Amino acid sequence: MRDVVEQLQRLGMSGYEAKAYVTLVGAGQPLNGYEVAKRSGVPRSTVYETLGKLVAKGAAYELRGSDDATDYLPLPPRSLLQRMRREFDDSIEALEVSLPAIVAPPRAHLIHSLKDAGAVLARAEDVVAGARADLFLSIWPEEMALLSPLVERAVERGVTTSVMHFGPARGVVGHLYEHRFPARDASAEGRGGRTRGRPDPDRRLLVVTGDRRETVVGGFTQGSAWGVYTEDPAVVTMAVDYVRQDIALQIIAERVGHEIMDELWAGDAELRSLLADHDRPAALLRAAGMPVRPGGRSHEPGSRPQEPGTRPQERGARSQEPGARSAERSDADDPSNVE
Repeated sequence: MRDVVEQLQRLGMSGYEAKAYVTLVGAGQPLNGYEVAKRSGVPRSTVYETLGKLVAKGAAYELRGSDDATDYLPLPPRSLLQRMRREFDDSIEALEVSLPAIVAPPRAHLIHSLKDAGAVLARAEDVVAGARADLFLSIWPEEMALLSPLVERAVERGVTTSVMHFGPARGVVGHLYEHRFPARDASAEGRGGRTRGRPDPDRRLLVVTGDRRETVVGGFTQGSAWGVYTEDPAVVTMAVDYVRQDIALQIIAERVGHEIMDELWAGDAELRSLLADHDRPAALLRAAGMPVRPGGRSHEPGSRPQEPGTRPQERGARSQEPGARSAERSDADDPSNVE
């Protein structure tokens, strides 16, 4: 009963109204105010006021007997829920027109901090659900398992979706690419490379960008999480480019071969210097209040160590084309047009 009462409260009933309605529904016969108060726990001093509000909302009806006694009968649950759905939908449609009309343009593009995993994922869900043109995601299986239903719905409604996925994917959603490069061997570590190994699920970066208008960037590590949400165009552009360039690197590695790319990575001093982290990711994690493993190393986004001997999936990086392949845009500068 408690769950039903809480759900009715979320749909606009007060606690007393919800308890009284549930009591009427469960009685199977008309009840007077005294009986409703006794069975529901609604105070006798307020039960008639509460029942009157249910009657005013159309959720209950008065039945007057010959002796002027008043009993109450509930609107059947199916009819109540259908009525609530119609009223809710009508309100949403009206607000979709009226609310944007009164919104003042922001004086500055703010960045909102997201303090825990629940807040990060809830905001990421908002971005995915609100996308109408395109989505860019850099994501790990743990977060993908939670967001995939919304991502699938976005694909179904025609949103061009490009996903950089770290680790094996349970299914292909949109244009999905499994991250497989760089995949360094142990001999490269002493020359500035990164060692082979499984991706570290305890340190995961999440990037979700919708319609090139808003983005969520978050980090998950050892039971803690942090994140930000913003509509700042500069940050959104960087987030989109981060995902696009990571996808481009996977495609290039597939085209030219991983061995050639490994040799290039190991033998080019300029690349080694560019990718040397000098403990900066660890410092960033500390600044965000996230634990860092001994040795100060943390996985850089876009350069996670990879599992040895991994072969490209047929439906992953080898056969999939990037997001712009199926997009209707023809603009050569479209950031999703990665060849």
